[in-house]
Amino acid sequence: MNVFYEDEGTLKVGAVLADNAATLQVEAPHGKRSKIKGASVLLRFEQPGMADFMPQAQRVAETLDLDFLWQCSSGAEFGYETLGREYYGRAPTPVEAAGVLLKLHSAPMYFYKRGKGRYKAAPEDALKAALASVERKKEQALRKDAYLAQLSAGELPAGMEPLLASLLYKPDRSTVEWKALEEASAALKLTPARVIERCRGIPSTHDYHLNRFLFEQFPRGAGFAAVSASEPDAELPLSEVAAFSVDDASTTEIDDAFSVTALPNGNVRVGIHIAAPALGVKAETPLDAVARERLSTVYFPGGKITMLPPPAIDRYTLEAQRDCPALSLYTELTPAYETVSTETRLERVRMAENLRHDALETLFTGETLIAGAIDHAYAGPLTLLWHWARHLERARRGDVPEGEQRPEYAFRVENDRVEIARRNRGAPIDKLVSELMIYVNSLWGRELAGTDTPAIYRVQGAGKVRMSTVPAAHVGLGVEQYVWSSSPLRRYVDLVNQRQLIALARGEAPAYRQGDERLLAIMREFESAYEAYAEFQRSMERYWCLRWLVQEGVESVEATVMRESLCRFDALPLVVRVPSLPSLASGSRVALEVSNVDLLELTFHCEFKSAIAPPRASAEAPHSEPQADASEASS
Repeated sequence: MNVFYEDEGTLKVGAVLADNAATLQVEAPHGKRSKIKGASVLLRFEQPGMADFMPQAQRVAETLDLDFLWQCSSGAEFGYETLGREYYGRAPTPVEAAGVLLKLHSAPMYFYKRGKGRYKAAPEDALKAALASVERKKEQALRKDAYLAQLSAGELPAGMEPLLASLLYKPDRSTVEWKALEEASAALKLTPARVIERCRGIPSTHDYHLNRFLFEQFPRGAGFAAVSASEPDAELPLSEVAAFSVDDASTTEIDDAFSVTALPNGNVRVGIHIAAPALGVKAETPLDAVARERLSTVYFPGGKITMLPPPAIDRYTLEAQRDCPALSLYTELTPAYETVSTETRLERVRMAENLRHDALETLFTGETLIAGAIDHAYAGPLTLLWHWARHLERARRGDVPEGEQRPEYAFRVENDRVEIARRNRGAPIDKLVSELMIYVNSLWGRELAGTDTPAIYRVQGAGKVRMSTVPAAHVGLGVEQYVWSSSPLRRYVDLVNQRQLIALARGEAPAYRQGDERLLAIMREFESAYEAYAEFQRSMERYWCLRWLVQEGVESVEATVMRESLCRFDALPLVVRVPSLPSLASGSRVALEVSNVDLLELTFHCEFKSAIAPPRASAEAPHSEPQADASEASS
């Protein structure tokens, strides 16, 4: 006697060696003996032989029409033998019954298993959905195979082109496109980005890095909707001074300007004039929503993404030959640069000139200042402001010497070529602007704190700089309170603080009250966005440094040892680890061989070439926080 039985979801045959009713001892065709439950037996048979039974049943199953079987089945639960009898019109043979059972067992989409040998036909809607899913999976498998073949051959499938951004920056691992790309990556032993580059899907490494940032930070695009800034809501008095600004040549968001007026008593009145977009960008308006979403202008070599749309910038930037809305701080100074009085005014300031760094730096130097030989129309005001800036710095820093400053680098990108110019940090024009910005931000911070007007402060303690809604000292700068308020066209925190300052100047209720949750939310959002933007700027500066190495065909560079195997390039803002560097003192200068510049991964390799004697003092002096924040204030 042989039996056809189910064991752990699989249909099997076996010869009965011992039948104990509840259990059976059976032997499989290949000789393995096992003990099965009697309840597992579906049918017993003598003929055909055990070795031929399963092949014959499989052949019978292959002849059965699955759709016809499903149509023959009623909506109720049924046994396989009942369906076999209806299908054949008679009692089926053991082979025919087993064939019917094999067919039912192999089609779970058509028939739901309800027990030993018992099934129920799937509802029509469920069956259609299941069949559609199978067809979809078949189509996806075929599409994946086609994609894989194209990728392996160095061709970019047309179906992948619309999905390149997500495949490169945030892949959906459930998609056919990603699965094909992942398989191609494993087969070719390349990263997915390298596979796409190999298929000419990354024509520009620059755009690859830029588009990653836009994908992550500006998913709806970097353009602006049709929103506009309103005009100031009141007629502002026109100041009597003629102001001038000092900025980079590429600056369009001119936030700050200065004026110097001689007084009859021998003193001078210095005006620090800050653009006042808060007059037209009201809180909780559509334009404010745009500014809050962006939180800051994004800077990178060769471009920028502004916080405010161009019409709003054009309306409130301190452009020459215009009367511009401004929040002004006037300070009366004695000839010894001692402060007599200060006054904050909301007004229109007449902009006489926009001075630019590139034209000033060669004229406004330490040597020309000492000699009093500055050949410039604004030589007098600039010299006075520089002396006052030095006075302010001494008052802040006391006798603490200024640490050695690392150089800065200016990037100029034009026609896909880059020029990188090194300039010393702390030049007279830099010190003038930064010290006056520290002055106005600390004084306005003191006024906000003294009147309990809520604001967002920049504080430093225990060496860490952070934002806070609670006024506290900025130890590094040497001031009791410090707010960012001098760049309202470029930073949302400055715009928020300017709203509070304008309300204070007008004697009105501030836009943000004590305990306003909006201030805390803005502070958190700003810190997150500002760090992301700064990291992007650093990565793009690194990109253009590597582009310059390739562009100029540089194979050897001079560098300064920082510590252990770390070296800083002399001509570029690059730091590299050199495993082959011998033991050299910090500050030693070396020649390095450069190779394997990778513009996609932003990596390169350096080997020690030789030491350059004699060594000089370390170029890696601590970077002082006062100068760091001063630079931010002047940006």
